[in-house]
Amino acid sequence: MSGGAATGVFGGIRSNGTRLEIVDLGHVLHAAIPTSPSHPGYKHALMRRHGDAVRVDGTSGANDLLVLGTHTGTHVDALAHISADGLLHGGVSADDAQRSGRFASHGAEQIAPALVPGFLLDVPRALGVPRLPGGHPISSADLSAAAALLPGGEESIPTGAALLVRTGWAQLWEQGASFVGHDSGVPGPDAEGGTWLAAHRPRFVGSDTTAFEHIPAGEGHARLPVHKIMLVENGIPIIEMLNLEPLAAHGGLVFDFVISPLPLLGATGSPVRPLAIFEVTA
Repeated sequence: MSGGAATGVFGGIRSNGTRLEIVDLGHVLHAAIPTSPSHPGYKHALMRRHGDAVRVDGTSGANDLLVLGTHTGTHVDALAHISADGLLHGGVSADDAQRSGRFASHGAEQIAPALVPGFLLDVPRALGVPRLPGGHPISSADLSAAAALLPGGEESIPTGAALLVRTGWAQLWEQGASFVGHDSGVPGPDAEGGTWLAAHRPRFVGSDTTAFEHIPAGEGHARLPVHKIMLVENGIPIIEMLNLEPLAAHGGLVFDFVISPLPLLGATGSPVRPLAIFEVTA
């Protein structure tokens, strides 16, 4: 089953009649999707099938059971996801916050639905390659080169935007272990690149890999300095496992970005289906 079967570019219309193109940035969920080794996978079962119980009018219903982690598939990390030296963002004690079995602060329900300016930082395009190699650390220079492709350059990025970093890694989504990339490493911002992103004071950052940031070959998630920069030091939620290939193919680098996490009380993250929206002018 192809994870991209139900994703791509769709049409829409505003109430004033303006036509829209909507680019789906989420991966289709199914049992074979790649999963970070730190998190549960995805399971789906039909618990009630048509014909199990037929009503007197001839109708029957079916329903499902889903089992998945909050960091499975395309998802957003809440600020509760990472602590440093026992503290969450703002100096909140992680131990105190999690005593009830869910987080009393910084949970996924506190990530409000958002419509913000979105910017695609297409690093492979800036470097002239189809996909970054495994373990490539995305530096501030790489990000500046990608930002130079924006219609107004880096100076056009406003406070409160969504900065989406494309590595091309979503091309490997259906290849399981290759996407997880333990042996090859995974491209992503290094600490310098993370500092560059945070300095633009975004509302969200995101990428198309398992852990957003640079993962050296063979190290797995032994250290996550960019998670610390974003979640702990700056309070910026991270969106991971985005499907940025349809967006790159569309060619638009600036768009309206829509995200609405599930209001999971006290959870460390939430599955999401983000959208990039373009007005059709022609």
